[in-house]
Amino acid sequence: MEAIVNKIAQSGLITLDLADFLPAEDSLAIFDLKPFLFREMILREKDYRAALQTLDWEAYKGKNVGITCSTDAIIPKWAYMLAASGLEPFADFICFADNEALKKQLIIRNIETMDAKRYSGERVIIKGCGETPIPEEAYVAITRKLKPLVKNLMYGEACSTVPVYKKR
Repeated sequence: MEAIVNKIAQSGLITLDLADFLPAEDSLAIFDLKPFLFREMILREKDYRAALQTLDWEAYKGKNVGITCSTDAIIPKWAYMLAASGLEPFADFICFADNEALKKQLIIRNIETMDAKRYSGERVIIKGCGETPIPEEAYVAITRKLKPLVKNLMYGEACSTVPVYKKR
């Protein structure tokens, strides 16, 4: 009886799962301006500044923070700046975003800062199926990052890939 050979393992293909670039859920926080609004509609500068003075900023220590307003109100730009100023000594990353937009910004940031040299000349598959939804922006970012380096770039699973790029 012949031994079963795993041809996929021997193929030299490297599978990259973009879910590995997603931030951990416990590293995310949202700074919502809604609780600071009078009747959820109006931002009063004096009240807002006073509330920020008493806020426990330590709750944001080491977090990736999205600043947003979850109600339909007109918020002056300086209000976001004040929030960012208060968060800056504590948060690891701050941007204007709701939770989903924050995740998108962070996955792209993680892809852009990865050391891609180890994929130089390799045949890379970007995993196509998984339980975790991956934003389309991440697929664009990983393509831009890897294309100049890889020999082949594919999408899908090792048993059935869609060719994306092949170095000539």
